[in-house]
Amino acid sequence: MVIQWFPGHMAKAKREVTEQLKKVDVVFELVDARIPLSSRNPMIDEVIQQKPRVVIFNKKDMSHLKEMEKWYTFFKEKGAYPVAVDAKHGKGLKQVEVAAIEVTKEKFEREKAKGLKPRAIRAMIVGIPNVGKSTLINKLAKRTIAQTGNKPGVTKQQQWIKVGQSLQLLDTPGILWPKFEDQLIGKKLSLTGAIKDSIVHLDEVAIYGLEFLIEHDYEGLLAHYKIDVPRDADNIEWFDAIGRKRGLLQRGNEVDYEAVIELIIHEIRNAKIGTYCFDIYDELSAQ
Repeated sequence: MVIQWFPGHMAKAKREVTEQLKKVDVVFELVDARIPLSSRNPMIDEVIQQKPRVVIFNKKDMSHLKEMEKWYTFFKEKGAYPVAVDAKHGKGLKQVEVAAIEVTKEKFEREKAKGLKPRAIRAMIVGIPNVGKSTLINKLAKRTIAQTGNKPGVTKQQQWIKVGQSLQLLDTPGILWPKFEDQLIGKKLSLTGAIKDSIVHLDEVAIYGLEFLIEHDYEGLLAHYKIDVPRDADNIEWFDAIGRKRGLLQRGNEVDYEAVIELIIHEIRNAKIGTYCFDIYDELSAQ
């Protein structure tokens, strides 16, 4: 699954981020709390360089808390300031401002010593598509400013947004890397909704999600679908059991596998089965 996905507006966005970087005090890098490493754009470190950074774990309510805390430590050790939010429901938002003040404190103390007037912190928000940037901005601003949508690539241009007296935010279009050759990352991005369903093989994504749950939440998986399938059963047996239990059948009482695939992806993507962090720290932290 080598996915080429770098529309023209994303190439333009990378240039614009680079050009606007000197105008901001801090960068807010938004990641999906379910895949805090896999949802990072590898180009971001190159573009942002040494600019102070707050890493915002969005959708914290859909992730596994203990696993997420391990990634907190990971980012702290790299010099970033991690915070977790649930932008959709407005939870944890105060910590974003607190973090911005903390990471820019030395800079503003230097400006004060030079006699410069106090001003709002200028922050740039970056992240891959559909990670929740626009939702976060609207919640911080307490009004609908940034366009939102449950699909990748809604934000198409930059805009400055005032948040109270202490913050000015620069929204940026989502930037995805030119291609990624790691099939596992592709499946994780698809499973969490960062990649359009039309450009991936959904059967592979559903199988990945199913196998993850069998390994990490076998009992929860059985309980959710009210089925009894041996842990070592093959994927077709699982699809058959889920399809028949949910009545996803075609003519001749045959299981509609396409419907089962869509169901599994939908329910994992929307945390209907449980809350998970698909980036396992012990497996990925050395990368």
